[in-house]
Amino acid sequence: MFSVYGKAGQIFRGSLEELGKVAGIRRTARSRRIEALGLDAQDHSPLRFTDVLSAPSLEAPATDIAHRAALAAYGEVRKPAQTRQPLTHVADIMSHDVVTVSDSATIEDAWAQLHAHGIAQAPVVSAEGVLVGLLTRAELTRAEHLPRADAHALVWRAFLAQSVQEVMWTPVPSVAADTDIRRLARVLLDTGLPGLSVVDEAGTVRGFVSRSDILRAVVADPPLDLWT
Repeated sequence: MFSVYGKAGQIFRGSLEELGKVAGIRRTARSRRIEALGLDAQDHSPLRFTDVLSAPSLEAPATDIAHRAALAAYGEVRKPAQTRQPLTHVADIMSHDVVTVSDSATIEDAWAQLHAHGIAQAPVVSAEGVLVGLLTRAELTRAEHLPRADAHALVWRAFLAQSVQEVMWTPVPSVAADTDIRRLARVLLDTGLPGLSVVDEAGTVRGFVSRSDILRAVVADPPLDLWT
């Protein structure tokens, strides 16, 4: 299930097929605004130590019996206790510790928040925590948003004091946690967005899922279930 939220609240809720008919979120309608959003090397899912542990182990030389025994013992210790289950829903791969930006924040505050957390995008929420938009570093640095490089310092100060609502992406699609991952991927491809906010029925942001989350699931254990 997908929803679209803007400053006035929820303006759409429905299936993937119905979402594709909503004006303003398709690539053909908003491609210029989202052209530079594909770079999400830094998102809400930083590399975890467990990701490193899941990489294939190097084989020890045949003659190094002690080394081989140590690697085997280590492998047994780190085996997961639970049964391997395929990943099928957004809830299986989304980031729960999501950073949000208040819709009352200034551009300067929002930029500092993205920088402090090392992320490329963040949902923008109202005082009640309801989704109203999506802020990206790409939007913040668009040429038409920025003052001229030789502009007076007062001009730059006025720009930074503007509301984040002036540069955020809105209305913006979102996704429910129980949505099939393949359908989420379809929306990301169609819109060019770097990720979607995960919301509950009230529109409260509960997480974020990015392209990197999907790619990480493809190579992680348990496996991403794409074809069942």
